[in-house]
This record gives sequence, C-alpha cells and structure tokens, in this order.
Amino acid sequence: MIKDNLNIIRETIPSDVTLIAVSKTKPISDLQEAYEANQRIFGENKALEMRDKYQELPKDIQWHFIGHLQTNKIKYIAPFVTLIHSIDSASLLEAVNKEAAKNNRVINCLLQFHIAQEDTKFGLNMEEAKALLESENFKNFKNIHIVGVMGMATFTENMNQVRDEFKTLKNIFETLKKDYFNNDDTFKEISMGMSDDYPVAIEEGATMVRVGSKIFGARNYSVNS
Repeated sequence: MIKDNLNIIRETIPSDVTLIAVSKTKPISDLQEAYEANQRIFGENKALEMRDKYQELPKDIQWHFIGHLQTNKIKYIAPFVTLIHSIDSASLLEAVNKEAAKNNRVINCLLQFHIAQEDTKFGLNMEEAKALLESENFKNFKNIHIVGVMGMATFTENMNQVRDEFKTLKNIFETLKKDYFNNDDTFKEISMGMSDDYPVAIEEGATMVRVGSKIFGARNYSVNS
C-alpha cells in the first residue's frame, strides 16, 4: 500500500520537486517499505525518534528534520542530518552551528517563516530574518549553510488562503535571494506543502513538499519519543 501511494504521488510531482516522506510516529517497518519502493528522503519532527530510526535503517537515507527543534536535542541529529527545515531563531542557528562544528560538518538549513494565520505555528518574520542575516554572529558561522526557506500554511479548507500564504513565502524567498544570496546558487529551496495542499504549493513554486498521511496513512500519536 505504501509503495502504491508513493507511486501515485510521484506521478503528481514534477521531477525538479523533492518529495520528503514525512515518517514521524511511523514504525521502522513502514519506512523500510517506503525505502524498498525507492524512497530515500524522510522527514521527522522528534530528534530522538530520528536518531533511533537512523541507527536502524540504511545509511543512504537523507534525513530531514521538519519540526520545532529544541537546542538541547540538536546533538542527537547533528552527526547525520541532511537538512534542518525549521530554523526559527538566531539562537537556534547558533546552537546548530556549534553542534555541527563538534561533528566537523556543515549542516544545511532552511529559515522557517511564519506565514499562517495561526499562533501555534513557529517561524521568523522578515524583520527578524534580516536582523539575523546582517548580524556579526551570522557572518562567523562556519558550520551551517542556509539553502532556502520553509513555511507551513494555515490548516484550512480555504485553498485561496493557502495559496496566498504560499505566495507570501515565495516572495520572501525572492527578496532574500536578491538581497542576501544573489551569488549563492545553493540558495534555491522553498519547502512548503503537505498532504492536503502540496499540489497548490508546487503551483506556487515549492521545490520541496512534505507528504505524510497520503503515503503512510493517519498519524499514530501513541509513539513515544
């Protein structure tokens, strides 16, 4: 079933858009089934759960951290994480840089922006992002690399609202590209869109979509991590 779901979704995603299989709360067996269907990129939102899955699964998997990251948990994923989507403060970025240095790594990161009309969502606003990027601290970070932006739309059936929020993130990306990353070809990622709205996100410029329930089924909240 997971293989069939993946094949259906892949048919709807252009070749230049990255599919992240959101596997949070799912058992190892589900990830293994997706892996056997040639899925190599997985998204998790709990550091300890990601670490445990990394230890058990093949090492050619790319692990994307997509949830709110606590600074005291970075150490568990710093040795192997491929991309952190959820940088929502200067202090978090500094902590990631510190842990990356301990592991002799440069960790790719996305700046997360608050684009939804929901207070429960995390993320920077443009003023905070500019302050971060113009700070002396940022210029001294040698072990992180900002490669794009991420945002989560409002959980609503109003796709016009969702589309507007995705447009906002695309505009933020273009502004940052022009003002701060004009000569950096690796600043190219726009991570937006989930199971219910990823087709709209792709229409509005997403380069990465985070799809969970349409691949693995409903989330299992009983998993401890």
